[in-house]
Amino acid sequence: MISQRRRRQIGISGRVDYWTLAELRYQIRRFLRLREVAARAAGVEPQQYLLLLQIKGLEGWQPATIGLLAERLQLRHHSTVGLIDRLARRAMVARRQSSHDRRAVMIQLRPAGEAVLRKLALYSLRELRTEGPALLSALKRVIGRRRSAGRRAGRRRRSP
Repeated sequence: MISQRRRRQIGISGRVDYWTLAELRYQIRRFLRLREVAARAAGVEPQQYLLLLQIKGLEGWQPATIGLLAERLQLRHHSTVGLIDRLARRAMVARRQSSHDRRAVMIQLRPAGEAVLRKLALYSLRELRTEGPALLSALKRVIGRRRSAGRRAGRRRRSP
């Protein structure tokens, strides 16, 4: 449990703005649901789309190993393997053994996966331009309230 003094130092008051938290959660869920619907319309499940996106996003930064993908998707290893298996059967991804560590398996996008991912990514970017401001506004309200509470607490602490 956090002491009252520590709560004031980090800007946490006893009050909770449930409407703002609910609005943020609604906007996040709405944002995600639109992408889930688009993924299914493109012929993949939402988690498969997220896997394709992570593989592409990691490209040039670090190898897309099953363990890393599981972490980035916040899934268990075996669940990630199942997603990869289903996409591999559809020739959207390929497995490759690491040249540095024979135990590590790298996952790469194949042309079919690239095509689906590009279509969905372009859709997401268009949607972000129209739906993103509502999500950003809700997030700013949550963060802004906490930050302003912290500033007020900081001012009280410095005054004599």
